[in-house]
Amino acid sequence: MTDRTPVHELRALTGVRGIAAWFVVFYHIRLSIAGLPSGVRDVFAKGYLAVDFFFLLSGFVIWLTWSERIRTGGAASIPRFLQKRIARIWPLHLVTLGGAVALALLLRATGRSDPQFVFPELPLHIMLLQNWGFTHHLAWNDPAWSISAELGAYLLFPLLVMAVDWRRLPSSALLAIIAGLLVGLHLAMDAPTLGTDIPRYGLLRCLVEFTTGSIVCALWLRWRGVLRAPVWATLVAVLFAGGWIAGAPETLVVPALFAAVLLLLALTAGRPGNPFELRWTHYLGETSYATYLSHFILWKAFKLVFVSDAAAVPLTKVALYLGLVLLTSIALYHLIERPAQRWLNRLPSRLREGSGEGRP
Repeated sequence: MTDRTPVHELRALTGVRGIAAWFVVFYHIRLSIAGLPSGVRDVFAKGYLAVDFFFLLSGFVIWLTWSERIRTGGAASIPRFLQKRIARIWPLHLVTLGGAVALALLLRATGRSDPQFVFPELPLHIMLLQNWGFTHHLAWNDPAWSISAELGAYLLFPLLVMAVDWRRLPSSALLAIIAGLLVGLHLAMDAPTLGTDIPRYGLLRCLVEFTTGSIVCALWLRWRGVLRAPVWATLVAVLFAGGWIAGAPETLVVPALFAAVLLLLALTAGRPGNPFELRWTHYLGETSYATYLSHFILWKAFKLVFVSDAAAVPLTKVALYLGLVLLTSIALYHLIERPAQRWLNRLPSRLREGSGEGRP
């Protein structure tokens, strides 16, 4: 196969995105679940790393979908690219942020407050600029910090496409660039975990991993017809996983591990029996953005209404909350996310129609 062979959705990547989103949900509620075994709690404590996989996956998918369009369309294609990305991330962000504002106002009206809700910083959150170095702590809807960082990656993506064509570099050079990027991230962070000081390091973390994901896509396009490629990817993933277990720095080995896992998932996508391509896992992936953005504020509201001891929430109430997240995700996906995305993507044609352009 060549790099120019048309590629449709890799369903396995959509499915694993859904599982990763729910991993973030459990990360945020882990300390409140009564009776949760310590080993399970320790696993959930690493749920913030799902965001690093999201960044890699985003770079992969955006490169696969847009690199050739921007390269052939030039600067004229950039506004359309940015329009579609903004239509993808902004409407649901505004809705969930609106929910946070409503909760904050309700608390104020009842004489209570929450340090999470910092009104002077609200304009930054509306514009998705909150994680560009303008703040020193997470506020409002915590998970949205990564969407702010993603917006930075989207703005820089056309420059990446115009600056380099990964297809023209040998595989050894691509692997060396990945190694350089990830070692550079490790040295720049100088931190014990990837989740350390997100307002300071989050944007860098996103840009490096997003770029790495784009290179992984280029490698996949080159190796997807090589029979032994999944074996190589598996061996590399096992190597980095073993290093992490043995005590190697998380900031160094985890992005490399996830890059290898992403490559393996892409190489094995479409194979019979792939668990990440089942109907329900794929649907979790489709609704994952709504899950990711809504669960944090829902948890705050849920605790206010249903929970008396936030350090020991019974499993029945945890199950109720998880069901609420699932139903909310489905509703937001079908009633807000997709309709708003379609409407915004049609906006240029609507404007032309309104001004009389394009009419016979």
